[in-house]
Amino acid sequence: MTVHEVAAEGFGSEAEVYERSRPTYPADAVAWVVENLRLQSGTNVADVAAGTGKLTRLLEPSGASVIAVEPVGGMLAVLRRISPATPAVAATAEALSFRDGSLDAITVAQAFHWFEALRALREFHRVLRRGGRLALLWNARDRSEDWIDRCWTIIDRVEKRAPWRDHDNWRETAFVQNAWFTALAEAQFHHRQELTHEGVIERILGVSHVAVLPPPEREGVLDEVREVLRTHPDTRGRKTVEIPYRVDAYWCERR
Repeated sequence: MTVHEVAAEGFGSEAEVYERSRPTYPADAVAWVVENLRLQSGTNVADVAAGTGKLTRLLEPSGASVIAVEPVGGMLAVLRRISPATPAVAATAEALSFRDGSLDAITVAQAFHWFEALRALREFHRVLRRGGRLALLWNARDRSEDWIDRCWTIIDRVEKRAPWRDHDNWRETAFVQNAWFTALAEAQFHHRQELTHEGVIERILGVSHVAVLPPPEREGVLDEVREVLRTHPDTRGRKTVEIPYRVDAYWCERR
């Protein structure tokens, strides 16, 4: 199983930018995952498509044995540099290296939309024990403020073929009449990411579909975002701004 080419190229080439610029997950969302996945000492959990380990690191204080799974070499290298003591393996969601029934829980943050959903769920069902649990998280774009809505509207133009353009599509594809897992329980959380203007530019550059653009086109997109930051009344003249996010969180149980 190969990784989606945009994910492989975009995340691989800009892994350091991803680590610096992508938001973390708020404490209340992490606590919700830990509680509902029943993570504690003796629990074996795989953080699949772990990226640079942003969620992985937040799960470790639960006491669970956390192993990171990441198929993109650049992302895995950054994860291993930041968290050398964290077990980490190279594998895709559709072809995990774990034994049947060997995991108590799986987490997937900011990534399920990249998977071949049914193949991934079949594989999750294989490696989870009966009653094991799966959590999915996304830092979704909160467009409630005009300045950031204008920035994301610029990015919309280069994401026309993004696999998550219809945010509900993954759910309809994989979780309707699913025989492997129970119905999804869900919750939402909100948080903000404080960045300088150049930090916002890096945040945009960390979007995979922007990262893979030809350099002239990519720079044109970034210049448009710079213009919003320079001229919008909510951002001009400010040393830092806050990007709002809505965290969409889900969990279900293996049948």
